Amino acid sequence: MSLTLITTPTFGRYSTEPWEMLREAGVRAERPREDGPLPRTELFARLSEVDALIVGLDPIDREVFEAAPRLKVVAKHGVGYDNIDLDAARDHGVRVVYAPGSNSRAVAELTFGLLLDVARGIAENDRAVRAGRWPKTFGGELAGRSLGIVGFGRIGRMIAGYASAFGMSVVAHDPFLPADAFGAVPSADLETTLDSDVVSLHLPAVPGAPPLLDRARLSAMRPGAILLNAARGGLVDEEAAAELLHSGHLGGAGFDAFAVEPLGESPLLTAPNVVLTAHIGACTREANAAMGTAVAEGVLSVLGGTEPRHAAV
Repeated sequence: MSLTLITTPTFGRYSTEPWEMLREAGVRAERPREDGPLPRTELFARLSEVDALIVGLDPIDREVFEAAPRLKVVAKHGVGYDNIDLDAARDHGVRVVYAPGSNSRAVAELTFGLLLDVARGIAENDRAVRAGRWPKTFGGELAGRSLGIVGFGRIGRMIAGYASAFGMSVVAHDPFLPADAFGAVPSADLETTLDSDVVSLHLPAVPGAPPLLDRARLSAMRPGAILLNAARGGLVDEEAAAELLHSGHLGGAGFDAFAVEPLGESPLLTAPNVVLTAHIGACTREANAAMGTAVAEGVLSVLGGTEPRHAAV
């Protein structure tokens, strides 16, 4: 019987179907930890007996593939697979599958929730009321403001629809899309897109690359602009962003992804008008069920010798 080791605590949390799919196919599935991601030491202790891995944000690097002689497939319980070394997977003949589109609406809705919170100071006012104060927190309306979307895949397109419904103008940048893929949304270069009242990031990070929004690009953004990052933490120079929030050059920010997670010590913790969430963009019951089903299907396809529907390698 083949063994699938599950390192992410959220697999099948809100749906039994992914577990049932594996069990009915005769695959033994184990999740050693339910209170958090599987520590790397525990992962390496099991790799020699593993045929399949279902992972979250764990770094699946060359060392992992070298320590797993039976491994046939790595399934990313999510959409972005930049934490998996695809070259090492190819070198070891391991397929990599993922679940594109399964959490797009969840991430888009959270992103827009961050925008509404930052624009109106909702969380800040909540904390004040709970502390016994009654401040009249003034924010800004979204109608008439511009939104620049960097990365115009499924999530970016949903964000554009939400923003249009709120009366915002939208421009988008995505170097990987042809001009006719933007529909009614104007496409622009990165600098033009960043010159918006609100900038929202929706693209993967390149491992080892410097932040896309480094100090220079953050400093060049409009005074008072709002920055949203519910994509990957490596996209933003967080120290520079915190300094620009303190100075008032950035009017606010919402972060659901960080360069180091859990966040730990960070200058963002003391920055004003910033809302921080624990990488919960994909955490809806609906997305959890869809992701689990998709990756279980991918694992079973590879183990059964058929071509998976959604494969990165």
